[in-house]
Amino acid sequence: MEIIKPGTRIDFMKHKEKAIAVSAFLILISLASMLYNKITMGSFFNYGVDFAGGTLIQVHFKTPPDLDKLRSALKKAGLRDFTIQSFGSPNEVLIRTPQSSGELKGIQERAKAAIAEIYGKDFEIVRVEMVGPKVGKELKRKGIKAIILALIAMLLYIAWRFEFRFGVGAIIALFHDITITAGVFALFRLQMDLEILAALLTILGYSINDTIVVCDRIRENMGKKGKNLEETINISINETLSRTLLTSLTTLFAVLALLILGNEVIRGFALALTVGIIVGTYSSIFIASPIVVYWEKLFKKAKAPVTKEATS
Repeated sequence: MEIIKPGTRIDFMKHKEKAIAVSAFLILISLASMLYNKITMGSFFNYGVDFAGGTLIQVHFKTPPDLDKLRSALKKAGLRDFTIQSFGSPNEVLIRTPQSSGELKGIQERAKAAIAEIYGKDFEIVRVEMVGPKVGKELKRKGIKAIILALIAMLLYIAWRFEFRFGVGAIIALFHDITITAGVFALFRLQMDLEILAALLTILGYSINDTIVVCDRIRENMGKKGKNLEETINISINETLSRTLLTSLTTLFAVLALLILGNEVIRGFALALTVGIIVGTYSSIFIASPIVVYWEKLFKKAKAPVTKEATS
């Protein structure tokens, strides 16, 4: 099945400067959001309990609770620096506190007793999670390490499988995808937890797969189709465009179903994948391929022989 007619010749490389300018702007916004969060909140992201440490209590009420009354009751119970937010529906509430001194049962019992004073038995504690601050920092460190090692491994593989310039283009495109996806969570201060880290690693695998398909077609067409590298890349992207769009759209539809119909627990994961699929498809065409062109021009210029006129 093809949604793009054979013989289509869209000049993608004609718009490479505009595309890179748009991407540079989005990356700048993403990095600026992270820096602003660092200044105002003390961390680049709104880290969840997984990374920041603390205790999370999810409570289900039979009727929508009064958050102000709930807040006052928890303060009386001795919970410190806690936050309360609705979770999925008006009847679901998340209570987060940085307290995680190992007294998980004590925190849970105090919260339960405080809520019971107002709502009696018309509520249920769905889950309680606790992560110590040292564990949270270790998880954060290992998550960053996993992303860096994945990027290095992909660079080495593509450099060996194709050429080094293709590897550079692919890694820059992956950095673009990860930064913009993480930037959405920084900009809107959405919770960053282990599920989002898993989504970022999934985006790395998904995006590199599409980039490799394009790179493989470029390599096949080099010297056979196109008068120069830009024309060869245009032909190669057009030849793989149906496959790229079909793969991306079918995956995107599935992820959008999770985003729209899924509950609050999976919604962050689905949002990260949605953004990642869109920017990943875009970067395979408008970031990875132009980098290969610029790389060739840069090194051709560096290797160009010096003429007598230039030296005189």
